[in-house]
Amino acid sequence: HAKVHETGVIGKADVQGTEIVEAFVVLMPDVDATNDLAEELKQYVRKRLSPHAYPREIEFIVRLPRTPSGKLQRHLLKGKAFP
Repeated sequence: HAKVHETGVIGKADVQGTEIVEAFVVLMPDVDATNDLAEELKQYVRKRLSPHAYPREIEFIVRLPRTPSGKLQRHLLKGKAFP
C-alpha cells in the first residue's frame, strides 16, 4: 500500500483458542494514523490475499523492533515490549 513503509505481522491468541492476524504498521512520512486508514488497509490485504488472511487488528507504530543485523524481533511485538 502506498501509505505503508513497512509492517510486522504476528499471530495473536483470540477467545476461541485460535489465532488472529495482528499487524504492526509503520506509515510513510506525513501520513496520519486513523481508524479509516486501518480499515482501508484491512480491506486492501483482504482483496489481495484472502478473506481469512487479513489482519483483524492493526497497530500503528513509529518503528519496528529489530536486531542489530536488521531481523524483525517478533517476540517483542508479541509482548509489545518496545519503545
